[in-house]
Amino acid sequence: MKTRAITLTAVFTALTVVFAQISIPLPFTPIPLSLCMAGSYLAGVLLPMRYALYSQIIYILLGIIGLPVFSGFSGGIGHIAGPTGGYIAAYPLMVILASFVSSRFSKRTPFAFGLGMGCALIVCYLFGSVWYSIVGHISLGQAFLGAVIPFIPMDLVKIVLFSLLAAALDKALKKAGISFSSVTVS
Repeated sequence: MKTRAITLTAVFTALTVVFAQISIPLPFTPIPLSLCMAGSYLAGVLLPMRYALYSQIIYILLGIIGLPVFSGFSGGIGHIAGPTGGYIAAYPLMVILASFVSSRFSKRTPFAFGLGMGCALIVCYLFGSVWYSIVGHISLGQAFLGAVIPFIPMDLVKIVLFSLLAAALDKALKKAGISFSSVTVS
């Protein structure tokens, strides 16, 4: 990998770590209201798919080995093995889908980014809820009611905001002569 590609991968791994720390615990569910998926969203729509995927795999591996990268400055395999681990484990799938969907558009617009992020959110909801259901020994319906339904309105607001941010970042970086989409491997 070139230095620029490694740097971009590391930057988006770090962004995911930072966003994961912005969370508010909720009394009715073990899943906090957070910005943790924002790093995945931005990596997925701004980076080439390969580097977006690397950034999220590195994030998860850092957490698994115990570094405090998960929500609440926590880490360890227990976060992935626990009931809410499926939501984190979905991040690599999320960036693949966000990248694929947003790249189908000829122009890099908030709509293209938002659609990619929305598809990624659906993957996160599905993967995380199935995992939550299995590990938590509850029905899939209960998992959706407790871990998805309460979060839909805020997740949609976050997608709108982060798709606008992604478009602004993309435009500013292109103006500065930096284009994430032009990162290549030699």
